[in-house]
Amino acid sequence: MTKAELVKQIALKTGVEAETVSAVVENLMEQVRESLIGGEDVYLRGFGTFLRKHRKAKKARNITRNTTITIPEKDIPAFKPSPEFKQRIK
Repeated sequence: MTKAELVKQIALKTGVEAETVSAVVENLMEQVRESLIGGEDVYLRGFGTFLRKHRKAKKARNITRNTTITIPEKDIPAFKPSPEFKQRIK
């Protein structure tokens, strides 16, 4: 499902104009993004958690040049579904 399809479905179910729903969805995504950039996790009860995961530095091989390279450590965004959400998918 794309963002446009999501907006359309929400607008149909709620009766709210698609432009308003689109603004809310955009603002939600922006707030999640800003919270993660600021180092704060976002908890949505019954849905899941948007969080930052830390990846340690690691060594890898460049097979083209036959050399070893170091991939630096970094934080990446991640999503962890709630137990209720996981249970409903099964």
